Amino acid sequence: MPQTSVGDRTHRLVPSPAGRIHLVEQGDGPLVLLLHGFPESWYAWRHQLPALAAAGYRAVAVDIRGYGRSSRPAAVDAYRMVELVEDNVAVVEALGERSAVVVGHDWGATIAATSALIRPEVFRAAGLLSVPYTPPGGPRPSEVFARMGGEDEFCVSYFQRPGRAEAEIEPDVRGWLAGFYAALSADTMPETSPHFVARGGTLRDRFPVGRLPRWLSEADLDVFAGEFERTGMTGALNRYRNMDRDWQDLADYAGAPVTQPSLFIGGALDASTTWLADAIEAYPATLPGLTASHILDGGGHFLQQERPTETNRLLTDWLAGLLPA
Repeated sequence: MPQTSVGDRTHRLVPSPAGRIHLVEQGDGPLVLLLHGFPESWYAWRHQLPALAAAGYRAVAVDIRGYGRSSRPAAVDAYRMVELVEDNVAVVEALGERSAVVVGHDWGATIAATSALIRPEVFRAAGLLSVPYTPPGGPRPSEVFARMGGEDEFCVSYFQRPGRAEAEIEPDVRGWLAGFYAALSADTMPETSPHFVARGGTLRDRFPVGRLPRWLSEADLDVFAGEFERTGMTGALNRYRNMDRDWQDLADYAGAPVTQPSLFIGGALDASTTWLADAIEAYPATLPGLTASHILDGGGHFLQQERPTETNRLLTDWLAGLLPA
């Protein structure tokens, strides 16, 4: 198997409906598009880029619109799901390809699934990490979130008002990110759920203090924090502020399955997996092309960084089983 190194990575800016998308590319072969989650960047895939390249794929990790060196439109509604899907299509076209396998983590998993759902001619397979696929439709998201948490406020509701979460995070981006990453990682999770905010409080009140998860070095934290210190948090948070718009935009796809070959990897300790257990049980109907599903014992939320060797093996095994592009 050929060996690859960090030096083999290529950074590029390509045009998209957002203006530009920054991506990092490594390897040659069938295109695998990697989509990060909140609050991360292309760097969340640093362990997968060389592994996929060595396995014979053209691995491309993007900065989602609003993150890193990609464009950050000012309008809140510029971060709707349909806009992000079209960014992904633009990346595939800019790279001179006609199709791609799309793999996403956290919000990236939802973006990946929706890309496969509404642009199946471009995205021939979808890999989902940490967040299960739930078809569009059902009750209005804001109404669902408002009912969660009892006296506390669910984090997604907390993120809705522009400027509110920014005021908590931006005075100490590095410290906030360290606490957030620790709160959702298997080896540093607190006993009290970090997904809820006491009335009048902040999310940070329930984060662990003074401990980094094993997967996160000080240097890694510097990379993530450096980008958000430069860009601010608004572009990333605006994704949450469009969930009701997504519900309206995707109404024609209510209940629709993703039929292409698919993969799911979740962490047994991750709230995204446990809260959405019903969605995983529904995969025979919602992901009829599912070819592999794995729940990693002892796994937290940031699987491709917490468990990179295992994640890389599962991804490359799945990709090897797909039909050639």
